[in-house]
Amino acid sequence: MDLSIVIALYNERESLPELLERIREVLSKPLDSRKNEAPRYEVIFIDDGSTDESWDFITLQAKEDQRIRGIRFRRNYGKSAALYCGFKAALGDVVVTMDADLQDDPAEIPALYHMVADGTFDLVSGWKKKRKDRVLTKNIPSRIYNATARAVTGIKLHDMNCGLKAYSNQVVKNIEVYGEMHRYIPYLAKEAGFTKIGEKPVVHARRKYGKSKFGLSRFVNGYLDLLTLWFLARFGKRPMHIFGLFGSLMFFAGGIITVWLIVQKIYWQSHGMPFRAVTDQPLFYLALLAVVLGMQLFLAGFIGELITRNASERNTYHIAQEI
Repeated sequence: MDLSIVIALYNERESLPELLERIREVLSKPLDSRKNEAPRYEVIFIDDGSTDESWDFITLQAKEDQRIRGIRFRRNYGKSAALYCGFKAALGDVVVTMDADLQDDPAEIPALYHMVADGTFDLVSGWKKKRKDRVLTKNIPSRIYNATARAVTGIKLHDMNCGLKAYSNQVVKNIEVYGEMHRYIPYLAKEAGFTKIGEKPVVHARRKYGKSKFGLSRFVNGYLDLLTLWFLARFGKRPMHIFGLFGSLMFFAGGIITVWLIVQKIYWQSHGMPFRAVTDQPLFYLALLAVVLGMQLFLAGFIGELITRNASERNTYHIAQEI
């Protein structure tokens, strides 16, 4: 199969007929000018626990068209879970994800498909260069968020959270999207060894029906998820490298300060100079605190190492090719 289109949705009944019609229109024409036939494709709708008639529409379309597939969750699990199931079910050589709210234009699919199908990129992310969202609530926070993501991940994408993306099948089968990590799929792909990551400016339209399912809290959650992802990628399998390092630094710094205060007091006392008792100095208690915290951090790293070495291993390696 040439192409899989994965669409995660939640209460988008009003937009689904127009979205599907536009997808069918775009894919009724050849994607490759060298071929005179339309592509073999599938559209996978993942209903993330919708409470409207979204699933009824998907069910009806799947009965009438074998290219339409549907997955329904019993409740709302979030976009990451929906994409994970969609990726698992996708059969196409190229997988395109898009939102169901008509803000992503299906006319972008052929160009995204070619950028991946010809082997130039493993993953192509859309870039909503001219956003149609509100400036204060979405545009400005989005720019700050993306600047932070670029600095932390090292991936130079202008819009990492854009829902319109294209992937090779190998990418979606070798990454695990969990929690709210759908925002950082390019980073997950990079950590899995897929380094050919590009972007393409895409058309962004205003929401036509309903309202956004994501509030301002997504920027706070996104920032925390970014730190979590970075930490797990760097130290998930070697916690001693960070906890042990900072613990050792704090322990030795506190120990040196404590010894210095005691030696200073003894020196001044032996030379008849005025002195303060060590226990009367606030610095002494700060030094003891550093010693205790340093020991706790070191032990936390040590316990973390024991846990990671004895826990069942996750798939931390990715096979590039077999013959």
